[in-house]
Amino acid sequence: MGKDVSPVVFSREDRVRYRQKVRRCLDVFALMLDDFEFDAERPTTGLEIELNLVDKDAEPAMRNAEILANLADPTFQTELGQFNLELNARPRLIEGDGFADYQHDIEASIGRAEDRANKADATIVLIGILPTLTPRHLVLGNLSSNERYWALNEQIVAARGEDIGLDIRGVERLQTFTDSIAPESACTSVQFHLQVAPDTFADYWNAAQSISGIQVGIGANSPYLYGKQLWAETRIALFEQATDTRPDELKSQGVRPRVWFGERWITSIFDLFEENVRYFPPLLPITDDEDPVEVLHNGGVPRLGELRLHNGTVYRWNRPVYDITNGRPHLRVENRVLPAGPTVVDMLANAAFYFGLVRDLAEDDRPIWSQLPFTKAEENFHAAARRGLDARVYWPRHGEVRIADLVPDVLLPRAAAGLDRFGVAPHHRDHLLTIIAERCRTGQNGAAWQTAMVRAAERKRGLDRTTALHHMLTRYGELQRTNDPVHTWPID
Repeated sequence: MGKDVSPVVFSREDRVRYRQKVRRCLDVFALMLDDFEFDAERPTTGLEIELNLVDKDAEPAMRNAEILANLADPTFQTELGQFNLELNARPRLIEGDGFADYQHDIEASIGRAEDRANKADATIVLIGILPTLTPRHLVLGNLSSNERYWALNEQIVAARGEDIGLDIRGVERLQTFTDSIAPESACTSVQFHLQVAPDTFADYWNAAQSISGIQVGIGANSPYLYGKQLWAETRIALFEQATDTRPDELKSQGVRPRVWFGERWITSIFDLFEENVRYFPPLLPITDDEDPVEVLHNGGVPRLGELRLHNGTVYRWNRPVYDITNGRPHLRVENRVLPAGPTVVDMLANAAFYFGLVRDLAEDDRPIWSQLPFTKAEENFHAAARRGLDARVYWPRHGEVRIADLVPDVLLPRAAAGLDRFGVAPHHRDHLLTIIAERCRTGQNGAAWQTAMVRAAERKRGLDRTTALHHMLTRYGELQRTNDPVHTWPID
C-alpha cells in the first residue's frame, strides 16, 4: 500500500484498464516463478512497528505530521490516523546477535521519535488499541494527510454503499456505526517479514497460518475499545469489520471479506495472488507505464506495480509480498496478526517465537497443515483473539488444549530448534523464548495486565471506567519505558 495517489475519480475505463494490466502482471509473475532467479540465498527478516501518540492526559495526540517533519527520518512514515506513526526497522539476518541488533536499532529509533514527540507535547505508546480512544477521535477529519488514505476511504465507503457497522461481542458488547474507515486507525500492529524462496513459500505461509492463533493468544494486547472490554485482541474484530466493503446481502452470499484469513492451504505463492485477482475488485485502479512482458523479455525485473498495489488492498493476516531490492526480486511472508507492544523486548520475544516456530514447522517432514484442518486453524485464530492465553485451541495429537499449556510443553522446543537453524546465538534464543514461557506460566500478557489494572482501579480505587482507563494507560507508558517484559509488570 505504500504508494501515494492524488485525489481522483476513477472511471469505468480506468477500472477496465487496471483489470487488464493486473492480469498481465499476474501472467508475468507466473513466468517468473517458473524460471526467474529470486534473491533467496539467506533468510532476511524485517519488522514494522506501528506507534501511537498520546498527550499528557493520555488522550490520543493528532500530531504525526509535526513530529515526522521534525524527525526527518525515512525509517518513519505516517499511518492511517494522525495519532499513528510507523517504524520500518532495517531488514537483517537474525543469526548470531541479530536480535540484539534489532533491539538496539529499534530502541534508538523510538528514542529519537520520542524526543521529537516530547517537543510536540506528546509521547509514544506501543499498544494494540489505545484504550482512551472514543468515537470523537476516530473520524474522517483525523485521517493522516497522505492522499492515499483518503482515496482508500472513499473507495471502501463507496463499495460498501452505506455506513459501516461495528458489532463486537466480548466480555461487553460494542454496537455502533461509522461513515469512514477511521476506526481502523485504532489498530496498531507489529508485522514480521521473512524472505523465502519461491519453492518453499507455500510451506512457510501454511506454517504461519497454522500458528496464527497461538501467536495472538500469546501476544494479545487490545482488550478495550470505546471504553468497553471486548476481546483479548479486539484489534482482530475491529480490523475485520472497519474495512469491510460488503453490505449484509453480499455477506449472506458468501462474498469474501477483504480482511481475510483465507480458506485453504496453498501449494504456491501464485495461489494467493491469483485468488486476490479473481475474488477482489480493485479499490485503487491506478496504472503505470510499465509493460511487464516487455521488461521481462528484455532481461529486466518487472515492477508488477498493479499486482503489488492490488495485493496491498487485500488484507490477509499472512500476506504474500513480491518486492525488488538492489535490482533483485524476492518474496516474503508478511505476518500481520500481532499488536504492537507492550515493550520492545516483548515484541522481539514474539518475533523469536514466530521466526523459530514457523521455520521448524515449514521444514518438518510431516507438515502440520497435513494434520490440521484449515477450518480449525481459522477457529483457533478467532478463539485466541477472544480469550488470549486462556483460549482452548485444537492442535494435532493434543486435541483441545489451552494455549498457555500447549506453548511451553510442545511449541517452545520447536521454536528453539528453528532459531538454531537460523543460527541465532543460544543466549539470545533462551532469553527471548523464556519471556514467552513466563507469560504462559504467569498468565500475564498485555491484555491480561490491562484488564487486571482496570479492574483494580474500578474496585479498589472506586474509579469509573473512563478514569480507570486513563490511569491504566499512564501506568502502562511508565512501565513500557523500563523495557521490562510485561509478565513482570505489577498490578498496582
